[in-house]
Amino acid sequence: MTSPVPLTQDDIAEGLRRLGLGAGMIVEVHSSLSSLGWVEGGAETVVDALMGVVGEEGTLVMTAQPVSKPLPLTEEERRRGILAKVRRYGEDYDGPTGMGAIGDAFRRRPATVLGPGFHRVCAWGRDALRLSHGYAELLAADGHALLLGVDITRCSSMHQAERVGIPPEVRACFVVPDDIRRDYPDDIFIAYGGTPREAWLWVQAEAERRGLISRDHIGRAECRLLRAAAVVGIYEQALRTDPYALFGVERRGE
Repeated sequence: MTSPVPLTQDDIAEGLRRLGLGAGMIVEVHSSLSSLGWVEGGAETVVDALMGVVGEEGTLVMTAQPVSKPLPLTEEERRRGILAKVRRYGEDYDGPTGMGAIGDAFRRRPATVLGPGFHRVCAWGRDALRLSHGYAELLAADGHALLLGVDITRCSSMHQAERVGIPPEVRACFVVPDDIRRDYPDDIFIAYGGTPREAWLWVQAEAERRGLISRDHIGRAECRLLRAAAVVGIYEQALRTDPYALFGVERRGE
């Protein structure tokens, strides 16, 4: 049986250019190394390809939250409705994280700037210092978002739209019940609940319908490149006009 041929840096760079990534661009990156298949050199090769395509005149941004990889769930935890749990580390934590192998490799590069706070990001390139202060800066610069083997539910800049507010009926869908919360220390984050409609996937579909997202495969991974501010704007507009329909949640008193 013939062994699969590994992806090289050149293969990945060619795929990135097919998507529309190019020199001088500002782009946030979210990724899954395993989705690509066998990559010669692993995560470091992907980082090299990204840096090579945007060049020093461009800027790469990745989320660098200090949290663990997902912790194992017991059957009892699943029965109680817990979807996932991770451990929160301190803001000065510099070890492996749940942001993935590519994100960790990028954060460790000497020229990468690590931003402040728990919801920190790291950035490399011409505007690294400014863009390390968060995704509001990336949207203001009309940057892009690159999704390598993941979908829009991993796109951190989407949260910027939520500054307009989310109705309490929607927020309540994600609240961890007190009888569960009290069984865990404060450094454990628990993912719980959900809404009848996956709002961010609706935004992704609408953005694709409007031609704001390009799609292609790199290795085994389905990848997307999108105009971040325009796509986040779709989400923000939906939150302003009819957030209840967006999430499939009924308004109180109706």
